[in-house]
Amino acid sequence: MPSHNQSVVACPFDFSDALEFDPALEALAQRGPVSRIRLPYGEAEAWLVTSFAGVRQVTIDPQFSRAAIVGRDYPRMTPEPIVSPESINVTDPPHSTRMRHVAALAFTRDRVNAMRPAVDRVVSGLLNKMADAGPPADLVTHLSVPLPHLTICELLDVPEGDRDELRTLTMRLLSTDPDARQDAADAKARLRAYFAEMVPQRRRNPGQDLLSTMATAPAPEGQDPLTDDELAVLAVTLILSGNDTATCQISNIAYLLLTRPEERAALVQDLERVPAALEELLRYIPFRKGVGIPRIALKDTEVEGTLIRAGEYVHVSYLTANRDPAIFPTPHDLNLERPTHPHMTFGWGGHHCLAAPLARAELDSALTGLLARFPDLELAIAAEDVPWDTQTIRRFPLHLPVTW
Repeated sequence: MPSHNQSVVACPFDFSDALEFDPALEALAQRGPVSRIRLPYGEAEAWLVTSFAGVRQVTIDPQFSRAAIVGRDYPRMTPEPIVSPESINVTDPPHSTRMRHVAALAFTRDRVNAMRPAVDRVVSGLLNKMADAGPPADLVTHLSVPLPHLTICELLDVPEGDRDELRTLTMRLLSTDPDARQDAADAKARLRAYFAEMVPQRRRNPGQDLLSTMATAPAPEGQDPLTDDELAVLAVTLILSGNDTATCQISNIAYLLLTRPEERAALVQDLERVPAALEELLRYIPFRKGVGIPRIALKDTEVEGTLIRAGEYVHVSYLTANRDPAIFPTPHDLNLERPTHPHMTFGWGGHHCLAAPLARAELDSALTGLLARFPDLELAIAAEDVPWDTQTIRRFPLHLPVTW
């Protein structure tokens, strides 16, 4: 009979030392593929699955439900649950299939290829501004923060006068500060109201933008089209996800290459290598603290030799899956020549990030543009003096002063 008795490990998951891997996560992965943990917030303990095979099983098996956590005080890292109860991030098939179908139409490879010139224009404009400002310049301010936000606002066709306010609301929502709970809830409501007003306008007068594409998309066979409210939630999810991950990743990738001059010089010599190098950088970077949204087991299920009972919470770690030696030999080495194998940075299974093609296009455009425009870019301060975020669930440098 698979074991169910395990001691519980308290996991604050508050490690934020540059881009070092969290020793607590590493220790859990070393213990075995499934552990019992207690997170800072929430009503109960949870299982944590750390191996690539285990994470893959939990993320594709419909017996593990995200929808079942709605309305529950689920184990988590932040005081206020970040997701809206009706968000695509906490719906299961077939309901999520409806929303994902519409969102997926917006992010097909062809659509993203068509968006690439717009992304390149935003990157080019931001790098021109940085060059005009002259060294030293903060790469976070000049590129990482504005690029994802401007890109998603451009693609949703958000009026330029509203873009700064949306950025501020997004940042308020992502805080882990226990005192900011009401503030985060207010920000979430304000973002929803903003897009709830915009959706009917786009239905009446559709343009070429993402919101119009989603508002006028035909529903899958035999299903209702998305309501205005569902589309507003979808738009908020896009704004959040876009700002959240791409901003961190641009800074993290730049930091890694700025602190590894040989790897950077090799890429400058051959920019064709950027897309493959990007996949290894994405695998390697611990882009967040701890874990995200859990699932609940709908029936007794065995995962990697451990029995998980119906009703129990299950978290997965994409970070440890990306460092699983069974899949990635010498996983703690950054090897830009590594043969590509799918990583889990964009999730897996039914909640794999739909906008991953757009994120890749943004990161590729940012990295290629940066290396081509500033081939001799270097840090303007010592690597150990770079300040890192400690206030949110993310891992990223707050500032990255560079010179050229």
